[in-house]
Amino acid sequence: MAESENDRAAKRSKTDAINERGDEGERSSDSPVSDFEVTRILRECAREKNIFIHGKVKGQDAVVILEKTPIRQDTLSELLKSSQLQLEMKNDVYSTYQLQAPAHLNEIKTTVICPATEKHVKKYLHQEVFLVEESGEDFRNLTLPYISSQSFSVQWVHNILEKKAEADRIVFEDPDPVTGFVLLPDFKWDQKQLQDLYLIAIVHRRDVKSLRDLTSEHLPLLTNIRSKGEDTIQRQYGVPPSKLRVYFHYQPSYYHLHVHFTSLEYNAPGCGVERAHLLSDVIQNLQADSSYYHNRSLAFPLRADDALLLKFKEAGKL
Repeated sequence: MAESENDRAAKRSKTDAINERGDEGERSSDSPVSDFEVTRILRECAREKNIFIHGKVKGQDAVVILEKTPIRQDTLSELLKSSQLQLEMKNDVYSTYQLQAPAHLNEIKTTVICPATEKHVKKYLHQEVFLVEESGEDFRNLTLPYISSQSFSVQWVHNILEKKAEADRIVFEDPDPVTGFVLLPDFKWDQKQLQDLYLIAIVHRRDVKSLRDLTSEHLPLLTNIRSKGEDTIQRQYGVPPSKLRVYFHYQPSYYHLHVHFTSLEYNAPGCGVERAHLLSDVIQNLQADSSYYHNRSLAFPLRADDALLLKFKEAGKL
């Protein structure tokens, strides 16, 4: 299969980043998973080829996420030539095998959260899901007081903005305190192919938590994110704006305004109509009505164990 210009651009970008930072992927001498003791499986998905595990590391609660990485075009030839095949079934022109690939071509992306809180565990636990329709009044009377009463830490976000962590992963920054942001790859993307491209723009402002806070005052911020974010992705990865999905989540997974940039080819978690709001639509809505997101009803999914769902049930909203 011929290698596309986009894939070559991705590899050039990746190689440049490695050259700038030195050797990437250094093996940890103190592996957090070697002492991991499994307590239970929180959830697993055969289609997405991942599993979420709750357990302990040296007595501390931990969550480990294992995810098979996508097959890469640039290693296909080596994969097919150097792997061992074990025949499972043959019938006429059809045959199936178990392919045993070399270790370096058979990687499993591993995310470790330790120490993990109860909130982390609940986040990854399989739960029944309900769709909630939240009016502007519901937001002010139910959702906002609930959010304010919870300790949703965004210290890790501040660490990125202050270059205390992940500074080498930032691919673009506009330092303006009002309209500026940083752009960096989401951990869901291993940066080895463009089909699942996923970057996050995190704003420098700390007074804007979610879609509900946005007014026409924030239009310069939003248009700046769209323009410079799309330009950076096209320049660095060769992906044009017409092949990007750029959107907000509501409810967001953390309460510091951020924008998702994903490939249209990637069915990213949370990109469905029940949670995603295209940045272009948000800009147009605010241009037409500054209070659009203060007043309109917004629907979003909540898991059965979410305390906010209980608030809506108690208020007779569900």
